[in-house]
Amino acid sequence: MELRQLKSFIHLAETLNFSTTAKELFITQSTLSHQILQLEGELGQPLFYRNSHEVTLTEAGQTLLPLAKDTVRSAEHCQLRMDELKNVMSGELRIGVTFSFVSIIAATVKAFLHEHPHVGINVTQSTMAELIEQLTNHELDFVVSYKPIKSNPKVESRVLFQHRLAAIVNEHHALAKHDSITLEELQRYDLALVRKGTRARDTFERMVAGTDFQYKIKVEMNTVYLLFRMIRESNYVTVLSESTTVHEQGLKTIPIVESDSPENIMLGCIHLLKNAYVKNSSKEFIRILGESTFTRFGNSL
Repeated sequence: MELRQLKSFIHLAETLNFSTTAKELFITQSTLSHQILQLEGELGQPLFYRNSHEVTLTEAGQTLLPLAKDTVRSAEHCQLRMDELKNVMSGELRIGVTFSFVSIIAATVKAFLHEHPHVGINVTQSTMAELIEQLTNHELDFVVSYKPIKSNPKVESRVLFQHRLAAIVNEHHALAKHDSITLEELQRYDLALVRKGTRARDTFERMVAGTDFQYKIKVEMNTVYLLFRMIRESNYVTVLSESTTVHEQGLKTIPIVESDSPENIMLGCIHLLKNAYVKNSSKEFIRILGESTFTRFGNSL
């Protein structure tokens, strides 16, 4: 049983298509078929059902899949550790990030690659729940997001900085000259907010719960780029973490008075798998992130 056979098996088990798998692995379809047949011969049982219409996993294939993934992952970790003994900073760094931290991750990636150009970086932006699931499935090396309300027993969350909510407007908005704003005053303005389910929106909803305030929510988005573009080009107001705009031009943050309460402070975290090996490249990226202007700004709140 060879690693290349297991890798081909894993890929085919995910695509269930010989032609697609062969193209993505840059091998011929006959080579792929030969590898699978060899593996099935060594194991003494078929791993796939094949007919002219579809390919599906057998019971043996379903049993082998998680074991094969663990084996390949262990081999990759072995190679990684050997490389790191030679002080070689290489390989791929897989980072998950929620939309609130896109700007700081972009800046940190630039700083990291300036020092370590031989490391490939793959950044995935999604919801916290989806990213944590990918982390527990070993699809990501770490996740940058706010601390979840409900912790995951498989995940260690290291607090790097703390943020509070603020009203965000363009630099020409009437609010741009204000030093702060209350939740009551915020009722006067048309709002463009992130969709429910994000930490910033959930924190805002918690802050206004139990009040009689009525807000004019005109727009909801799940893309921060479009949200910031709308704020720059209109008189809409959005509500996000105060430090979300650190690397953004043309925007002004106005702290929300009630967000100073301890229960409304949002904790920015690095999420890692508990008891898992942490790459040197992950440690270095986290160090650079922890020393960034963005995190120092957050910790000064």
